[in-house]
Amino acid sequence: MSARPLIRAGLFTFALTLVTLFSVATPAHAADDTAVQATLAQLRDADFDGKAELVETLAASSHPRLFNILNALYDSRLYYQEEGNRTVIALNDATEIMIEDAVTGVALGSVNKRSLDRITANNSLRSLIENRLAGLGLASADPQQRKAAIEAFMRNPDPDRSEPLRERLAAETDIKIKELLALALALADLSSEDAAVRATAATALGGQMQTEIRGRLTQIAADDNDAGVREAAKNALSRTELRLQLLGWAETLFFGLSLGSVLILAAIGLAVTFGVMGVINMAHGELMMLGAYTTWLTQQWLPVNWSLPVAVPLAFLVAALVGIAIERGIIRFLYGRPLETLLATFGVSLVLQQAVRSIFSPLNRSVASPDWMSGTIFIGPLEVTLNRLVIVGFCIAVFILLWLALQRTRLGLEVRAVAQNRAMARAMGVHSARVDALTFGLGSGIAGVAGVALSQLTNVGPNLGQSYIVDSFMVVVFGGVGNLWGTMVAGLSLGVANKLLEPWAGAVLAKIVVLIFLILFIQKRPRGLFPQRGRAAEV
Repeated sequence: MSARPLIRAGLFTFALTLVTLFSVATPAHAADDTAVQATLAQLRDADFDGKAELVETLAASSHPRLFNILNALYDSRLYYQEEGNRTVIALNDATEIMIEDAVTGVALGSVNKRSLDRITANNSLRSLIENRLAGLGLASADPQQRKAAIEAFMRNPDPDRSEPLRERLAAETDIKIKELLALALALADLSSEDAAVRATAATALGGQMQTEIRGRLTQIAADDNDAGVREAAKNALSRTELRLQLLGWAETLFFGLSLGSVLILAAIGLAVTFGVMGVINMAHGELMMLGAYTTWLTQQWLPVNWSLPVAVPLAFLVAALVGIAIERGIIRFLYGRPLETLLATFGVSLVLQQAVRSIFSPLNRSVASPDWMSGTIFIGPLEVTLNRLVIVGFCIAVFILLWLALQRTRLGLEVRAVAQNRAMARAMGVHSARVDALTFGLGSGIAGVAGVALSQLTNVGPNLGQSYIVDSFMVVVFGGVGNLWGTMVAGLSLGVANKLLEPWAGAVLAKIVVLIFLILFIQKRPRGLFPQRGRAAEV
């Protein structure tokens, strides 16, 4: 026998097999659809007890649309359509709503809401549906769906429905989900008739901060008929309260550090201009404002995710050029006259504010955060916002770069030489006028970079810088004039102190208390925490 007839025979057999399988599978699927349609048709007119039985019937099926149907009933999005004699799911909530066939999932276009008859559900039925959805999610291959299913069970921990969780616990490979399963089972064991089981479960739940767990433990501690169980629940709650207190302190510390980072960014440029050059620049806040507006303008031209990295060097350049213009145009004529310098820079700040109002309007502008700075992350049990965490890291990076620039570059050497002894630096060939301009530009550029960070925490407006100018001077004076490390320590210290005082004193009174402390401190140590030594302390 030749090969060709054999090949033809094999292909014919294969095709026949496919046709047979298709002809068998299709009616079976159709039969499933018919059964589900019949059950859904009864839902319309059944009372809530009858609906509960019908939901159990649906849950016992393995229909591929089961999750969609139950979820729609839970959300009150399941309707009966007289025109087509079918059950549909609403995909939106409006007068004209988009619908799909509940059983097949076929899109049916839009219809007027009044033409549909809603299939209602009460709280008891929703609780049943929630448990059935949890069972469906528990068997999912997606870890997030399994987690959601366990969390749904924890909201209604029925011991009679805990067996699937125990079975899942033995098969679960994800450590975090396994831990969550253990907590869910312990929560269910709190309803056990055995006092020893309840006491063991209460002990196991100690230190857990979920609302469901804390609420159930509180109930057990107050109402359980066994003294040992009540004591175990109280001990568990004590551990939870201690953990919550420690977590609260950690959150306060983090917010204090994030506020301190903002203060450092706002003050570090002032530490260069005021600390090194001795110039009281009242327009420092407006330079931060220019950096913030540069960020907003950059975002108008570039995608949000790319605008921020581009805005940082642009804001530095814009603020630095404006700072150099201020120094060359005004300040260089006022060296040695601090009062005139203060008044002149205050006038510059008003001019810059009005210029921004005239160009961009007095309305505040909102700068969107990129995706990689949005949301929150967990550092252990502590939940922190990404934008504040990035700002803390950004502050550290700016500080390190500035320190390296002052310690490892020729410009930094000349800046330190002029700050130590201007006359001697000139005698050594240092062009002090150029150094002054570049130093002021450096400090102003850093103020612009601070504006980029501030744009992620607050709205951008003409008065943005006024909120931080006083705090910036406080940080510089407290840390020690001209000392970068002092600025770092002072900024973090004042930020944490403010956040620690706010729960007891309020935001305004906390600032007043910090200011009073600062005044008293300066009376005792006029040169700040880290005073400069040597010739710099004498000039």
